[in-house]
Formats: sequence, C-alpha cells, structure tokens
Amino acid sequence: MRVIARDGVHEIEIQRSRFRCAVARVTDVDAASAVIARARKAGPDAGHHCTALRIGDAEAGRLVARSNDDGEPGGTAGVPMLEILARRELTDVVAVVSRWFGGIKLGAGGLVRAYSGVLAETLDLLGELRRVRHRELLLAVPHDRAGRLEHDLRGSPYRLRDVEYGADVTFAVVVAEAEVPAFEAWLAARSGGAVEALDAGPRDLYLP
Repeated sequence: MRVIARDGVHEIEIQRSRFRCAVARVTDVDAASAVIARARKAGPDAGHHCTALRIGDAEAGRLVARSNDDGEPGGTAGVPMLEILARRELTDVVAVVSRWFGGIKLGAGGLVRAYSGVLAETLDLLGELRRVRHRELLLAVPHDRAGRLEHDLRGSPYRLRDVEYGADVTFAVVVAEAEVPAFEAWLAARSGGAVEALDAGPRDLYLP
C-alpha cells in the first residue's frame, strides 16, 4: 500500500476558474471530515468543495472509499478524483478540491480534466511512500550477553527500535512480516538458541 509523503496544498487556474487542492494523510473518516471542514473554512467563498478519500486496507477488505461532487454535475469531480487515488493505490488519504468559478463554463469533460488534473499535480508535488507492515519483536537478554547481541543487531539489516534496561536488557526490533522467519533463524544462530523473539504486534513503517 502507498501513502502520501506529506500533506500539502496546490492551486491552478483554468479558464479563470481557480482550483485549490488540499491533500492530507488520515487514519479514519473523522480525521478526513476534519480536513474537509478546514478546507471549507479556508475558502468560504468557493462555489464547490469536492472530495475523495481512501482509508484502510484493501487487501484485508477494510477499505473505505468515498467521493462527493458537492454540487458539480454528477461524476465530474469527486469520482475522477477518487479514480486518481485508486489508480495510484493510495490509502489513508483525503483530497479536497475547492473551486472558484471564473465565468467560463468548462463542460463536463473540462471539469473532469480539471479536478483530476489538479489532484494529480498535487500528488506529484507531495510524493509517495510505501506503507509496509512489520512486526515488533521483543528480545529479553541477560546483561552479560546484551552487548554482543546489540552490536550484531546494529550491524544487521533489521531495525533496532529501542533498548530497555531492567532485570534483563530488552531489545525492540522491527522486522518486515515476510522476513520474520529469516530473523528468527538469524537470532538463533547469534544466540545459540538461547533468546526467543516475543511478537508485540504489528507496526507499519513508511518507506521510499
């Protein structure tokens, strides 16, 4: 899955009509609604605030996808915006395009090109990241063996996220789901089978 690299706003003018596009990363519909409300507040004199959003995990069947033409002719604004988001396989994203009419009618085709075009330009400017599902694994190691394992972890391809010192030293390591078996084999080889990895749950990382 892919997400936008950062939030942002971009504006274009077509036949004297202004199209201002705001795009933001969100994790639920309430957050998306707040972004839409801010866009409306920022442009109270705009004639339309057309929206599209995709939130959740399509592979797990938990994707929410919605669009709204906000008074523009049906299918000329929100739908083509949503198609742009779907074509790029973006998730956890909401887009709002505010339009100020410039006095020249664009026609249905012109509106589709304008709304999809300003969103595509905005996404190009903001960039994209891959959202990759990882597992956070906890390793409890006696103090006298922790230094060597920490050295090995820092030199490995695995991400050492945190180190906690208590009765034992606990390492929090973030590993891509597909790489967990390879990590467990790596850990067994480095520790002589004395250290087990406790799965602390999923953690998503955003990667180029």
